[in-house]
Amino acid sequence: MTETTPPKARASSGHLDRDAPPASNALHKIRVDVSANYVGEQSKPDEGHYAFSYTITIRNEGQVPARLLTRHWVITDANGKVKEVRGEGVVGEQPYLLPGQGFRYSSGAVLETPVGAMQGSYQMLADDGAHFDAPIAPFTLAMPGLLH
Repeated sequence: MTETTPPKARASSGHLDRDAPPASNALHKIRVDVSANYVGEQSKPDEGHYAFSYTITIRNEGQVPARLLTRHWVITDANGKVKEVRGEGVVGEQPYLLPGQGFRYSSGAVLETPVGAMQGSYQMLADDGAHFDAPIAPFTLAMPGLLH
């Protein structure tokens, strides 16, 4: 699903919005915005099962069209347990973004602790042949009421 997206929404209770610095230079500039939420109805705290959803908006702010080829996530829980995830595309797609175009998708993560963090990058290929990374700044996953 490719769509033009509005400017980043304001953070609200239960939402965390973090901006990654734009990737590369003016030719190759990808903005990544994240909004994360705790999913209580899919969590089982007494069993160490904390579910989180996140929505990612990827926007090509550069001058050259680019395709998202692969993703790399580093997910860390409050115990310091680290899980790395690598794969092709996102949600079964490898979105192609013209300058000014955005792509939004939602996914999820499960932690063994009520607090954790995610960060990573998307590996991109621009129409001019340049391969570059679009960084995803660290963002917090937290059960409501635990962090101030």
